[in-house]
Amino acid sequence: MIRNVLSIAGSDPSGGAGIQADLKAFCARGVYGMAVLTALTAQNTQGVSGVHLVPAAFVADQIRAVFADVRVDAIKIGMIANAEIADAVADAIEPHKGIPIVLDPVMVAKGGAALLDPSAVDVLTRRLLPLATLITPNLPEAAALLHAATAETRAQMAHQAQSLRALGPEAVLVKGGHLCGHESPDVLATTAGPSWFEAQRIPTANTHGTGCTLSSAIAAELAKGAALPKAVADAKAYLAGAVAQANTLNVGSGHGPVQHFHELWSMALREAEIRT
Repeated sequence: MIRNVLSIAGSDPSGGAGIQADLKAFCARGVYGMAVLTALTAQNTQGVSGVHLVPAAFVADQIRAVFADVRVDAIKIGMIANAEIADAVADAIEPHKGIPIVLDPVMVAKGGAALLDPSAVDVLTRRLLPLATLITPNLPEAAALLHAATAETRAQMAHQAQSLRALGPEAVLVKGGHLCGHESPDVLATTAGPSWFEAQRIPTANTHGTGCTLSSAIAAELAKGAALPKAVADAKAYLAGAVAQANTLNVGSGHGPVQHFHELWSMALREAEIRT
């Protein structure tokens, strides 16, 4: 049975991040994707030039409409934008216990534009973190949620991951992509303690939507029944392949998107070569 996964996030018209990245990742990981929009953005690979928020009540209406008709096997939450939308999302999903929820606390776009009102951080922390199966902050996002300095070492990453767990989510994955060096380690904090997921840093400017893609891939794996560590490992391996193959795309002149369909398109290419 194909699983159904719902993304609650903002739109990226250039297709690299947000809802568009989520739906691509869901499809690539073999699940059926659904989308509730929280915001429209005017953006491309060079940055965000405008944001138009969806009224909070209508965000809740979208969520309720999906649940009234469709079985939801997992939820991914991305751009929330402000406190009112955060409250509306929490109110709409709270009645649905037992569904895996992956929260990617999107705060700043790749180009530096703010995507979360600072006044919403406390509402996000108080209302949505306790509902989450997993939250996936990068280093600046983890620091903002804790009102702390950005981690610069693995020890600080692990400490912040455990501190975030104390705020209510079942597990925390702090992503180390902002660390200096040739490695990009992530740390997963659960009741069993910290676990590290290693990866070599791939030299490329095409990293637009990496956070959206990773959290969506994890949600897809959880929807299919994978245990959390396996879901994280499989999603991280998928993202590494998508980043490694990003240069096969030619999209924009800034931070280009990752290649969400690298496995599928490579297979199709090989089959075409065999036929010819």
